[in-house]
Amino acid sequence: MDYFALFGIAVGLSMDAFAVALTNGAMTRDIRLKHALRIALCFGVFQAVMPIIGWLVGKVGEGIISQLDHWIAFILLGYIGGKMIYEAVKKEPEDDCHCREPIGFKMLITMAVATSIDALATGIILPSAVGASTTLLML
Repeated sequence: MDYFALFGIAVGLSMDAFAVALTNGAMTRDIRLKHALRIALCFGVFQAVMPIIGWLVGKVGEGIISQLDHWIAFILLGYIGGKMIYEAVKKEPEDDCHCREPIGFKMLITMAVATSIDALATGIILPSAVGASTTLLML
């Protein structure tokens, strides 16, 4: 795997975090530089650390993961799909103004973890997808 492929994977994995960060900035009533930097730092750190954690987990549990990966993907995607259908059918009162206060630390961490789960999964499969020599290039 060359650097161009790694760059493509990195850009693809960061798109969901970019979309969530952009939406948070657009919906916040009085956004300040401090809030924007906190969001950027939190999402950036999680997007950088999760593939490394995934890679380490993938190296340690390569045999176990290959036996369970399809079931884990099935359960996660089934849950997400079911939740999306539930939220689409559920009726909620609509507000006129969708603006809100800046998000709190707990919610920010939750969103950063949620948007970096795909980076973790990609890190887990990288040891089996790449040879030992190109794995060293990633670090």
